Amino acid sequence: MLATAVASSAASAQLAPPPVSDALAGAESDRPPADAIRYRVRVDAPSAIAEAITSAVDLMRWQNFAGMTEDLLDRLARLAVTQAREAAATQGYFSADVEVTIERTSDPVLITISVEPNEPTRIGDVQLTVTGPAADDVSAGTAAIARMSSEWRLPRGDVFRQSAWDDAKEHALAILAASPYAAAKIIASEARIAPAAHSAALSLAIASGPPFRFGQIDVVGVERYTSKLVRDFSPIHQGERYDQQALDDYVRRLLASGYFASVQAAIEPDPARADDATVTVNVIEAPTKRLELGAGYSTDTRYRATVSYSDVNINDRGLQMHSDVRIESKVQSAHLRFVRPPAPGGWIDTFASSLARTDIENLVTRTAAVTARRRSLNERSTPAFGAGFYLSEEAPEGGSRDRAHAFFVDGEYTWRRVDDLLEPTRGVMANAQAGVGIPFVSTRGFLRLIGRTAAWWPLGRDTQLALRADMGAVIAGARDGIPSNFLFRTGGDTTVRGYAFESLGVQRGTAVIGGRYYAVGSVEVTRWVNESIGIAAFVDAGNATDSLARFSPAIGYGAGLRLKTPIGPFRFDAAYGEETEEVRIHFSVGLSF
Repeated sequence: MLATAVASSAASAQLAPPPVSDALAGAESDRPPADAIRYRVRVDAPSAIAEAITSAVDLMRWQNFAGMTEDLLDRLARLAVTQAREAAATQGYFSADVEVTIERTSDPVLITISVEPNEPTRIGDVQLTVTGPAADDVSAGTAAIARMSSEWRLPRGDVFRQSAWDDAKEHALAILAASPYAAAKIIASEARIAPAAHSAALSLAIASGPPFRFGQIDVVGVERYTSKLVRDFSPIHQGERYDQQALDDYVRRLLASGYFASVQAAIEPDPARADDATVTVNVIEAPTKRLELGAGYSTDTRYRATVSYSDVNINDRGLQMHSDVRIESKVQSAHLRFVRPPAPGGWIDTFASSLARTDIENLVTRTAAVTARRRSLNERSTPAFGAGFYLSEEAPEGGSRDRAHAFFVDGEYTWRRVDDLLEPTRGVMANAQAGVGIPFVSTRGFLRLIGRTAAWWPLGRDTQLALRADMGAVIAGARDGIPSNFLFRTGGDTTVRGYAFESLGVQRGTAVIGGRYYAVGSVEVTRWVNESIGIAAFVDAGNATDSLARFSPAIGYGAGLRLKTPIGPFRFDAAYGEETEEVRIHFSVGLSF
């Protein structure tokens, strides 16, 4: 076998290959020569660098060139040595050995690019410097700088890669620019590579520029709605310090409102206007009327068909109407809601009525309700309160029908201190609810209390711990006369996995009915395989009861798959219930809080 080899290593002398671009360009326009060479390329390199080499080497791109000659092929082969070494360097391997072998007896000619990466270059030192007013701003400036340092994406010990270096710089700048220092910019960056020591020293300097303050809100794109409606959703006030998170919350509120199909909000980071930066909000209005038909399946309520109709502007002033009918294997329901545009102070008012029938664990319930509720637009600190009249009838298999009604007044408060509202990776959420079934206008007076909390902690770069705890109580002399809406059952996809939906509660004959007390807890660890796929292991425990003295938590544990989606995490779990000695499959989408 005849072979030609061109080799390069960190120890050998380098001869720069002659340029081939002009020769290739000229040859491409000529008629293919009679002795044109056909060849194919094989890259023999570790997966960590193989893709980069394949993308960088000209030999790969010219494999189908009909006018290839011996001279051009030799030039490309020599050039491939340098290109492969440079590609390996972008992935952190600055002392790679490269050999290009040409087997001319093959048809087509086989060219092998063999790369031995040797030891990678790792980050030895990182220096992040911020100059300007942010450096002395004890509140927002130092907090942003501290976050920039804690979230630096190329820490000591990591392999240096050019793409990771670029990403780390962009992320650090974005963190500072999301604080009041919206005009922050990189003024110097350097990666000093020491190939012999296999180390890299990184330095990044950012000039913060002046702190910005919000100015007036300029709304662009409204036709059927008023600019005031758009401004009433705003969490920001003129004169406040700029905060990118506040703008993101504003956009999210507008998109969730149902009025708009697209929303963008930004300021112009002009240092000359730092004290009064106009917020420009560009909107595209959504169609006012919407009819949706749907079908689906969940492991809790089985097969499902839905019909919904909404009109978000029934009075030409933004009053919304939403109606839906759901027919499921275990639950059938109909809802009608009217939602007002935001009131002064950032409050949303909702008036609703509903009918529902459930057949779960040998208990048939029928309920009806008419309610009015007001809640804050603030997703991170959200008070809400309301009142409603509730009717219920429950019929356990083999038992008598129980009817009850209540006029219920309640309030709640939700705290969300997390890095992401849809897919949190760190932080805490908590919710507290308290309500009263008013005596004389209820079958039985009662007090209902609920507390819920969830927390997330990263355990390293690819592992996450999630904790959840819920508990509730209905304070009354007995459960009789309390509408089933206010009693507790648990079990299912989002509570105690390993058990059927609402199968944990008070046993009455063959039926499971609601109890006056419940508690649920969960511990879950997720290991992320890549950016969007993870594997989880979990333990859940909980139950509902009419007597705290007889409370006995049911345990479920198992493992599952996690997938990040635009609407929140998708969970597919297999769980074993200790009490039933059965394995159940569960899946759900979104954050259950």
